[in-house]
Amino acid sequence: MGNTTSIAARRDCLVSAVGPAHVTFQDALLYQTTAVDPYNLNVPVTPAAVTYPQSAEEIAAVVKCAAEYDYNAQDRSGGHSFSNYGMTLALDEKTAPSRSIWSSFSQFYMDESTFVASIGPGITLGNLDTELYNAGSRAMAHGICPTILTVGGLGPTARQWGLALDHIEEVEVVLANSSIDRHGVQSAHAGGTWSGRSIFIHVQPGDSCAEGEACQGLEGIYSPGDLSWNFYSNLVVFDGQIILEGIFFGSKEEYDELDLEKKFPTSEPGTVLVRTDWLGMIGHGLEETILKVVGDTPTWFYATSLGFTPDTLIPDSAIDGLVDYIHKTNAGTLAWFVALSLEDGAINAVSEDATAYSHRDVLFWFQVFVVNPLGPISQTTYDFINGLYGVLVQALPESAGHGYLGCPACVLV
Repeated sequence: MGNTTSIAARRDCLVSAVGPAHVTFQDALLYQTTAVDPYNLNVPVTPAAVTYPQSAEEIAAVVKCAAEYDYNAQDRSGGHSFSNYGMTLALDEKTAPSRSIWSSFSQFYMDESTFVASIGPGITLGNLDTELYNAGSRAMAHGICPTILTVGGLGPTARQWGLALDHIEEVEVVLANSSIDRHGVQSAHAGGTWSGRSIFIHVQPGDSCAEGEACQGLEGIYSPGDLSWNFYSNLVVFDGQIILEGIFFGSKEEYDELDLEKKFPTSEPGTVLVRTDWLGMIGHGLEETILKVVGDTPTWFYATSLGFTPDTLIPDSAIDGLVDYIHKTNAGTLAWFVALSLEDGAINAVSEDATAYSHRDVLFWFQVFVVNPLGPISQTTYDFINGLYGVLVQALPESAGHGYLGCPACVLV
């Protein structure tokens, strides 16, 4: 990281940028616990410093310090990066970067004449849902974890409304040259560091929904691309258990017209819950599964994914091979699950070159999550995941490497 003089100058620059009370350096007591707080303990990170800017101007000052003293500045992102990308960038002489945290940017304002909301990047998705609902019963598409800060992600409403980034009208960002700029919807995805008072989004009316769950074999999950955009589904595989669950946004009568019970016959009847308010739906389904396995507390975990399009559906032989592999192979942990999540719909109605999201052709995602609450993921568990991955890639070689960036492979195995 350079000589003592340059290190001192770097520190002085960051202190000048945000004040001594709003920056922590890596030699601080309990630095990892109180400042870094990585989400995935399986991926060690040590930023050179953690800053807590209070304004867009202070964010710009931190970025300017990073450029001047050869830091890699990285914002906190949502705080749940599977590979801790929101904590650090593991680069050599350019040093572990300074990291910025968004605790002072949780503002919310709704213009009820246009239903365009102005939100700060520090507001959590759970609080955002509440704020939007209380401001005219509105909602927007986003990921499933309520404690994550404002980022994109795939969730139950994505098939009918698109991704979170598809709601963006304008953003205020700090660019790499430390200038503060606003970008309209056409250039909002160009890249930069979020600043305060930054994200302007259009929102949707919150509707009622019906939810159905049933145990079912893997062969029953594949649906044609013309399935109603109001229907969202996940198939979750545990050790010895398969759960097929779905959410339909509409009336119970409209849901019944889908006739899903006949399409997915089961030995045990499923359960249909009707919820008449938007907030009552939030926090149900796959989100609960992920939070139970991964949790909201930092732990050791690993995840990876594969995307499949209407032209690369998994053949029956590969499904049989996947089930056989799960039955016969030791996972090395009891805390694991596989999720197949239906996408398409409004997500894929957007041109692939319109935004930075490059998976507009994906029909469903295959994602694997494993956790070891006692320590680093074992080689046995890595081998188990690699085997699962391998069964599918062997059947569909063109799917290799087609992974969801929100669920990246955290290590090269």
